Amino acid sequence: MQQGTGQSGRARFRRGRSGALLLWLVAAVCMADAGVRVSLTTVETTEILRELRLTGTVTAQHNASLSVAAAGLVQDILVDTGAKVARDDVLLRMDAELAELRHAAARAAVAQAQVRARDAERRLQEAESLLPQRGIAETTVRELAANRDAARAQLQQVTAEAALAQALLDRHTLRAPFPGVISLRRTERGEWLNPGQAVFDLVGLDDLRLDFAVPEDYLSSLQVGAPLTFRTAADPTRELTGRVASLVPVADTAARTFLLRIAPADDARSGLLPGMSVSARLALATGRRGIAVPRDALVRYPDGRVVVWTAEADGDALIARENTVTTGLAFGGQIEILQGLAANEQVVVRGNEALQPGLLLLPTGDAQ
Repeated sequence: MQQGTGQSGRARFRRGRSGALLLWLVAAVCMADAGVRVSLTTVETTEILRELRLTGTVTAQHNASLSVAAAGLVQDILVDTGAKVARDDVLLRMDAELAELRHAAARAAVAQAQVRARDAERRLQEAESLLPQRGIAETTVRELAANRDAARAQLQQVTAEAALAQALLDRHTLRAPFPGVISLRRTERGEWLNPGQAVFDLVGLDDLRLDFAVPEDYLSSLQVGAPLTFRTAADPTRELTGRVASLVPVADTAARTFLLRIAPADDARSGLLPGMSVSARLALATGRRGIAVPRDALVRYPDGRVVVWTAEADGDALIARENTVTTGLAFGGQIEILQGLAANEQVVVRGNEALQPGLLLLPTGDAQ
């Protein structure tokens, strides 16, 4: 009884396998008759590039530790860590009572000196008007001229002292030397500060750049002005562009790398902040030309074969032909083909997943 059941099961398995094979054959025949819709592109000879992938950091050209220029107590702190500031924004005020008194006294001295200078000038002019009628002695006129010159000199002196007092007063107020972000606040209200003491770290945002460490093997292939694309870790879906700004010819002897500095394009600066991590792709010239196809044209099989399907003319029809290829460099969404294809052949870039040799191809209107 058990033997009969086993034979019946094997028979059902054979019938099922035969049925599946029959269905596959029918589907293949139908596909061959109906054709497969595909997108095609023409193989062209192009410049072969070598793609360099890098990871780097957004840095700021302006990065300063701001310090005070006068001694005194901190009276007001107007910004904190993380605040965005514009050029000349007030960041900190120190107690300036003594400086204000000195400045007020200096201004009063200037006002008095101006009155004396005007009075000396008036006296001299009156005396000079009497001199032709001999209504006054020449010695008196010379004395009045000397008094006028002394008054002018006194006015110049107190004016300079007033300017000095104003400068000292201004030093009790700290302003932003350039636009940026306060990355660190180092003081508190009521703290005594000495000249030269750092109170803020300011990072500029108006001239950001990207810094990458590049292996020395690539140094000879890099050129100032070369374009590249990059993405930030904060927004990896957004592809941005930039150009090589400079190569810093100072090697890291331990890592054997050079500093590559990139200037982001104007429309790529939005959202960039110092310290951000960035990844970049830079296309380097190899000095040779060859055949390249889109990545989607390649079909990789488990046995290791890499195949590109081409459309071969058969009368008025196009049929599928399998081409085993040898690949080279990958760059810009393309793959270099070293062997297996020729220029001007039409390759399948969409619809190539289930092709078989000899199948009828029906090109769609979105041919490349």
